Amino acid sequence: MGVKLLSEEEVSAIYDQGKGPTVAVVMSLQDQLVELIQRVNTLEARVNQNSQNSSKPPSSDGYQKPVPKSSREKTGLKPGGQVGHVGTTLERVAKADHTVEYWPDHCECCRAPLGQTYASGCEIRQVHDIPPVRIETTDHIALQVRCSQCGHMTQGDFPPQVHSLVQYGNGVMALGVYATMYQLLPIERTCEMLGDLFGCSGRVVSIGGGTIVNWISGCATRLAQTQELIKLAIHGCAVVHFDETGLRVLKKLYWLHSASTDSLTYYQVDTNRAGEAFDRVGILPGFQGVAVHDALPSYLKRDVQHALCNAHLLRELTALEEQTKQHWPTQLKATLINMKDEVAQAVTRGEERLPNATLARLEAEYDRLVKRALQSNPPPKRQPGQRGRARASPARNLAERLRDRKDCILRFLRDFQVPFDNNLAERDLRMTKVKQKISGSFRSLEGAEAFATIRGYISTVRKQGYSAFAALRAFLDGDPVNLVLG
Repeated sequence: MGVKLLSEEEVSAIYDQGKGPTVAVVMSLQDQLVELIQRVNTLEARVNQNSQNSSKPPSSDGYQKPVPKSSREKTGLKPGGQVGHVGTTLERVAKADHTVEYWPDHCECCRAPLGQTYASGCEIRQVHDIPPVRIETTDHIALQVRCSQCGHMTQGDFPPQVHSLVQYGNGVMALGVYATMYQLLPIERTCEMLGDLFGCSGRVVSIGGGTIVNWISGCATRLAQTQELIKLAIHGCAVVHFDETGLRVLKKLYWLHSASTDSLTYYQVDTNRAGEAFDRVGILPGFQGVAVHDALPSYLKRDVQHALCNAHLLRELTALEEQTKQHWPTQLKATLINMKDEVAQAVTRGEERLPNATLARLEAEYDRLVKRALQSNPPPKRQPGQRGRARASPARNLAERLRDRKDCILRFLRDFQVPFDNNLAERDLRMTKVKQKISGSFRSLEGAEAFATIRGYISTVRKQGYSAFAALRAFLDGDPVNLVLG
């Protein structure tokens, strides 16, 4: 925006023209000043955004991280385990794999020599360790037998997993896929790790990056059918968490979409963040359950039951606390956290819903604070000659959303299946950002799609209590774990 500065001569000339021209110039300058102040406030609010008062991830805070502002009330208890807390420790096994005995050489009192014929007691200490890791080589021999009747030579069949003259087995393949897809090691470091592990016996083991890529591609191809089953199962769930995050593929911006429950995870890569991307992902169309999300407008346009993430709402309220110095955001934060606690206590008591009196009290407090928010932030007035809709302040926009989307915001209060926030979806996407921080962008769309497929399977098996490595190995062996898809 350009601001015209008047010289002293121009100001004097306007003044000499009388009251009318002078007032017109002052009012014009005043309008410019108001607009500039609004722009400064907007830019300051943007600069002051961090992970505590916006949807920005903690990684964007840099080294100047804000002091955490916990919403929890102080209990006065010291950090760590409390009195009565049942801890966990490494326990002895009944039968050890190996036994080593240590006999004393001589009496520590008189120094007389002691034999190794009889011991009157012992003390046992157990050490849990892994043996040296090495590759075992197996010769698969398909024998050829000539028929005594017709003389035809018939050869035995190799198992499906033995398809090359020399190859690595499923255990090595599973470890390579596990290291890159779950532990998020770059391919080069995965090759180095496998070489170090399997070279312990002195043999030189060299596994190339192309081999790892082929393992990942082959595993993803074989998991495609399982991925579709997971997707179909999620589509029929009562409550599903939705989210998306940017993904760099071939130096271009793609989006990784996630749909998940407590026991299932599905990922899909798409060129768009919303709109037709939702149709291509294929879970929201025809979805009959509750969609938990972060209030992205494209979700709200879908004809489903919505539940908005209150963790995001709390951060927005924190930002308004800092920017407006109004009191209602602080009070509404306390009300929302109180609602969450009331639901948690009712669930602990085994109740399926809150008492009507409690519901009425909590919703009345919510309505009171929303009314105050609307009164404290009136709608903007259109200026003479202004085109389009007058731009409302962030506080006004949030107040209107609190009013218009009350049912979506407070759905967790009436339906205990619906969570308070969308943190499950955020956790399911978090490792994708870690992957990109470690390895940078994906070099091919096929690689990104393979990551989505394998990572979705790993997330699902982990949610259902299986070891990620064991599940990958079992799948590659043709004996996959039994996933609950109902």
